[in-house]
Amino acid sequence: MNNASSRDVLQFGVFQVNLSARELRKHGIRIRIAGQPFAILTLLFEKPGEVVTREEFRQRLWPSDTFVDFEHGLNKAVNRLRQALGDSAENPRYVETLPRVGYRFIAPVERLVAANAPPSLNEAIAPAQTAAAENLVGKKISHDRILQVRALRRWPVLLGISIALIAALGPYFQWSRSQARHQPSGGRLMLAVLPFENLTGDAGQDYFSDGLTEEMIAQLGRLEPAHLGVIARTSVMHYKHGQEQLEQIGRELGVQYVLEGSVRRDGDKVRISAQLIQMKDQTRLWARQYDRELSHLLALQGEIAQEIADEIQLTLGEHKRIDIAHQASLPPKTSEAYDLYLKGQYFWNKRNPQGFEKAIEYFQQAIAKDPQYARAYAGLADSYALLGGYTMAPQTEFMPKARAAALRALEIDESLPEAHTALALIVQNYDWDWQTAEKEYRRAIELNPNYATAHHWYAEHLTWLGRFDEAFRESERARELDPLSLIIAADNGAILYFSRQYDRAIEQFRAVLAMDPNFSRTGLVINAYVEKGLFADALADIEQRRRVVGDGTWSWSGLAYVYGRSGQQGQARRALEKLEQLNRRQQMDPAAIAWAHMAVGDKDQALAWLEKAYSQHSNAMATLKVEPGYDSLRSDPRFQAILRRVGLAP
Repeated sequence: MNNASSRDVLQFGVFQVNLSARELRKHGIRIRIAGQPFAILTLLFEKPGEVVTREEFRQRLWPSDTFVDFEHGLNKAVNRLRQALGDSAENPRYVETLPRVGYRFIAPVERLVAANAPPSLNEAIAPAQTAAAENLVGKKISHDRILQVRALRRWPVLLGISIALIAALGPYFQWSRSQARHQPSGGRLMLAVLPFENLTGDAGQDYFSDGLTEEMIAQLGRLEPAHLGVIARTSVMHYKHGQEQLEQIGRELGVQYVLEGSVRRDGDKVRISAQLIQMKDQTRLWARQYDRELSHLLALQGEIAQEIADEIQLTLGEHKRIDIAHQASLPPKTSEAYDLYLKGQYFWNKRNPQGFEKAIEYFQQAIAKDPQYARAYAGLADSYALLGGYTMAPQTEFMPKARAAALRALEIDESLPEAHTALALIVQNYDWDWQTAEKEYRRAIELNPNYATAHHWYAEHLTWLGRFDEAFRESERARELDPLSLIIAADNGAILYFSRQYDRAIEQFRAVLAMDPNFSRTGLVINAYVEKGLFADALADIEQRRRVVGDGTWSWSGLAYVYGRSGQQGQARRALEKLEQLNRRQQMDPAAIAWAHMAVGDKDQALAWLEKAYSQHSNAMATLKVEPGYDSLRSDPRFQAILRRVGLAP
């Protein structure tokens, strides 16, 4: 085969496929398609218009030693191919199903000559597939020029659409995705581990493929932190089941490398396929497939990470082998404990009360299987530490359990950054031990500079102390590692608010709300509106949230605050009465009631409720130094005394 023919591209409908480069494009825009669906498409192209039997698929794509369910795997892969093509089994335009027999590609296929086709990105890949493309006969090469002209005509339309979309999402992209296009700080290279595809055909196994994704992020994050940053889980999960092209992903995340792969699991066996892609030319640098026992999974993750390090070490400018310095934590003694831990992480990442409660169950089961499994204790600590804030339950109910779990994790393995971060949050919000919290955050970052949560929570810590310049730097580092995280974006708005940059804070919160109108952390925009005198906007925001979550503690507290600050004292007091009625039925955070009393000018009651909030270790105590809403109390010696007891005043 000559070089020109090796670059031939096939055209069907609005799609073009380059078999040697393993690329599928629609209207010239690349569509992500996993390995198995693409392989099925390739086999269908070998006999366009003819039936490819299920047995042929099995022999070519599922070798005899494969331990997964072939029938289920084939059906799943065909469904994913149809999703990429926008096709359906009921009304097929491209792939027709012949029940119990096989599949047939029914659309006309044309081969484009090399002069009009984009060059292959990796001509060395899949020569057999390229040969199959050569076997296609009877195609109308004269049609190529028409296709080329049509493609050129599409670009102004596509460009206009792209500009309109960027304008519509402007504020959020200004802080997040547009910033991600810049070279990371310090000249570091950035890598993203895209969500591993679950090829088992069982959605109940998503926890395992998601867990593998998160574990690979952790492994790669320890390779060479000074030179290689790894994007956090929150951002890469935006692309799970998505059809974004790699070029778009690389641009949005600001990465130079992408690792993508798939996982199949059957009982105690696992097959992992992975490939490393360099984004500047989408060159496939490395690809491997591994068959292992489940009990060897942790060792396999380290093996994959080391092979990737070997591939990128020249780019990093290193002439010596890059080795993983140490395990982040001691591995579990049993595969059952590890499996339960992955399930716990899966539910923890849902970030809601039900998810935390389910995560606690699985972490406890993992500990029962292996009482020396430090990461399970760290997961338990994180769950308890956040559960109080998400449920509005008294901190005294959960924080002691969180502390015990974090300390046990560190007793087992001091090198675990997640445990240091959890302990920092606990001593910060519950003990107001600012020195210990800072030491623990710094230790976590020292152990894993690529741990976005440590940078994120440390930025919040610096905010409470009024060290805003440092807080913004840590927030930016967190964003660099997790550029699509809404919580990091929202907390950047919080830093702007607490540093009294109200206009910028409002812009940032609005940008996050444009992405998720119900994102709870953006509630601080109400306070920013009040400080700017935009009371109508503040009330409209409260009403919008009430329609979604109903009436509750913070809605009535917020109404009392807005009405009070706007001079509508009658309505403010009615909201305060409603708040106190709710408190008589079910105990709530005293800081919410203090907030309402402060708005109606009742300083004595406001300070009395702040004393109760102090005695109950309310999270709101951490904000006393920087919250503008407390300015009316700052000259009162009683308020200054509370500040000193919380460690926020000399």
